Amino acid sequence: MKNYFKYPFLSIAAFLILGFSSSLQAQTTMEEFMSKWNNSKQFTIDVLNAMPDDGMDYKTDPEAMSFKEQIHHIGTAIVGISQGFLMGKDPGFSIDLATASKADLADYIAKCYDYGAATIQALPSDKAGEVIEVFGNNVSRRQVMALLMDHSTHHRGSAIAYLRANGAQPPAFVGF
Repeated sequence: MKNYFKYPFLSIAAFLILGFSSSLQAQTTMEEFMSKWNNSKQFTIDVLNAMPDDGMDYKTDPEAMSFKEQIHHIGTAIVGISQGFLMGKDPGFSIDLATASKADLADYIAKCYDYGAATIQALPSDKAGEVIEVFGNNVSRRQVMALLMDHSTHHRGSAIAYLRANGAQPPAFVGF
């Protein structure tokens, strides 16, 4: 008789534990996201600044983006995706990559991240969960925010590989 009650009790206990623990697991708060966003901004600028001036046009392959194009692409994607899918306004700034110095590009990237932050923070909470079509997928605007972070990480990672190929030491990773 003892074993008969043992398994239902374990099942109920497991159900309660799983139910309780899942209620403790919340999505990242806006404050946590923005902290990580600001770290991403600084890390991207640090990666840019680590490249010697003579490596700015370096490409791993003739058809690949150059180092400076990788960094520029991070910024233009933040602005374009924020405008297109997160209800962002006209950013009011741009850059001519062909004539831009490293300092100009760093300033541009900072502005892009700041624009993304302002757009994300201005997004009404009732719109954050709204499902929209993005590049052929139906996703929430919150997922678009995660896409921005993932996209930045992806291209910054490529830029770090470019640094190493040029003998430059990448900056240390900052996770939080």
